[in-house]
Amino acid sequence: MAYEFKLPDLGEGVREGEVVAWLVEPGQQVAEDDPMVEVETDKATVEISCPVDGTVAELHAAVGEMAAVGGLLITIETADGAPSVAGSGTSSAAGAIPSAPAAPTPAAAPAGAVKATPGARRAAKQLGVELAAVSGTGPGGAVTERDVRAAAEGGGDDPAAASPPASELEGRREPLRGMRRRIGDRLTRSHQEVPKVTVVEECDFTDLAAQRGQLSYVPFVVRAAAIGLREFPDFNATIDGEDIVYLTHLNVGFAAQGPKGLVVPVLRDADHSSLEELDAAVTRLAEGVREETVAPEDLRGGTFTVTLAGRLGGFFATPLVNLGESAILGVHRISERPVVRDGEIAIRKIGLVSCSFDHRITDGTRASMFLLRVIEELERGRP
Repeated sequence: MAYEFKLPDLGEGVREGEVVAWLVEPGQQVAEDDPMVEVETDKATVEISCPVDGTVAELHAAVGEMAAVGGLLITIETADGAPSVAGSGTSSAAGAIPSAPAAPTPAAAPAGAVKATPGARRAAKQLGVELAAVSGTGPGGAVTERDVRAAAEGGGDDPAAASPPASELEGRREPLRGMRRRIGDRLTRSHQEVPKVTVVEECDFTDLAAQRGQLSYVPFVVRAAAIGLREFPDFNATIDGEDIVYLTHLNVGFAAQGPKGLVVPVLRDADHSSLEELDAAVTRLAEGVREETVAPEDLRGGTFTVTLAGRLGGFFATPLVNLGESAILGVHRISERPVVRDGEIAIRKIGLVSCSFDHRITDGTRASMFLLRVIEELERGRP
């Protein structure tokens, strides 16, 4: 009997996932709970296990293809008695995302319908692009979100039209997949949707550098940001339809480098934690990012983001605002520089601090006031 397995609900807000690796192949004998496929969402990479004993008959999604929740993933030939359709399975990842019944099977597309990924259809609706006029570059000729956005930016119906043919490009090829594609998609949307403005000020970190002891700069920056956000709530806000929502909870995300790119774990209710508690949480979450064991729930629900570039981060940068938030605070390279203090030249530890914000929600004067309040706390040193 043919057992059809559909992509299950992978957690809060996840509508689709990218197939990053098949762990089985057609003709292979499988047993219940055998690892079957790895699917990556913008939250985490999830390993989905086989729900039944049987023989793999067909894989319905290629590696690199986006699969919608409720979409058919795999067909397994089973002994009589097994259900013919399944919409749930045992999924596990860092943080053990529970599985849940999948959405109902989508109706078959009518003859002549455009083959497109869910992300492409959403982008087409947002950008006013006619899908039928876009040439697809995805698996089986499907229109991808990249195709739609390229068409919207003036690339016509072929996103490759402005580029040399693939055969003329020399060099090593590597498919844009997994986390890098998810990061690219989110940052592209942020760049296109958020009218971002950045304000910058200098901050004297000399006293804090001398007093912080074994703690990193991150908990001090988070604490200073939390104080500023309580006084300037428009930087802890989001746009919901036609409304600006000033958020109750203050959940600060911080950028952490993982093996596949930057990840933003979240410190929940950061304004209610001590420096030591913040430092312990930052250490735990950063280690989880490096080891790729961070729980998916630790990557959700951020309301504001801080990013510290460190020594290798450059003198200054303009971070992009995380989608769904109103601002991001950047702390850039801190180094000894000559400055004037009381009419005398002195050597101090100076770094630039920036605030990039969504101009739909607030403005430059408020951003400067918020940034100066944060700097005031940082220059106080350790309380």
